[in-house]
Amino acid sequence: MKLLSTPAFKRTFDERAALLPQITEAADLLYAAGRDNTQVAAGDLAKFASGELDDAYAVQHLNIRRALDSGANVIGHKVGLTSEAMQRQLGVTEPDSGILLDRMMLANDSVVAAGTFFQPRVEAEFGVVILADFPAGPSPDEAAVRDGISGTFLALEILETRYPSWLISLWQSIADNASCGAAVAGPVTQAVPVDRLKDQRIDIFVDGFKADTGFGHAVLGDPVKSVLWLAERLHRAGLGLHEGDLVITGSVHASIGLDGVSEVRAVSSEYEDVRLRFE
Repeated sequence: MKLLSTPAFKRTFDERAALLPQITEAADLLYAAGRDNTQVAAGDLAKFASGELDDAYAVQHLNIRRALDSGANVIGHKVGLTSEAMQRQLGVTEPDSGILLDRMMLANDSVVAAGTFFQPRVEAEFGVVILADFPAGPSPDEAAVRDGISGTFLALEILETRYPSWLISLWQSIADNASCGAAVAGPVTQAVPVDRLKDQRIDIFVDGFKADTGFGHAVLGDPVKSVLWLAERLHRAGLGLHEGDLVITGSVHASIGLDGVSEVRAVSSEYEDVRLRFE
């Protein structure tokens, strides 16, 4: 993926880190927690105080570059906090975004060892595949975004936090890669036109019982608007979306805790079911 290797990316975030050493310090704490499979100590939370959100994205991207240096590959983006239900749940008023790495993607119907994640939660979402590059500028309009989607898919996202609890700020979420732990993407289809995505329904089942239901229009009114929000955010940073990127657009319902759960399944009438099991 081009995003993290562009001079604009490096200039934008390296210069910000050089000006604000606390960015590097926060990145180091989150990186160490991920490497050691631990969480950030409660006593260090003051180092993740609220500030400019660009600083939080700088923390996120420094650690993504570390992951790339260790052999990971970027395959797309997640957009989070796009529904009123999720914004109420975390007490925020705007979306955030993170980077999807290949090592975070799980095959449909995967089995995950219990205890793999700290305080895991799950969301059911629609995802899209980007048809062609959206370069760094100018910022695309909604029509260009619609035309730039080659297919859609159903997805589950596992939320994960490296903080002691889910009582976190938007800044803290962004710094921790928008709390994205893993994702399961179903098969990509062209059978559902992107203009119909907002009317599609998802039912999420936990251990065989329906836990919640939501529609695409819960995501900023239309999942396409989530992709537009992401494109605009990347544009402001001198970046862009690229051909083949996967974008998961945000939950259609409030996230659901997974403690003690054995199976979670997302069902939408025009998509193949997406399932994840825990043992």
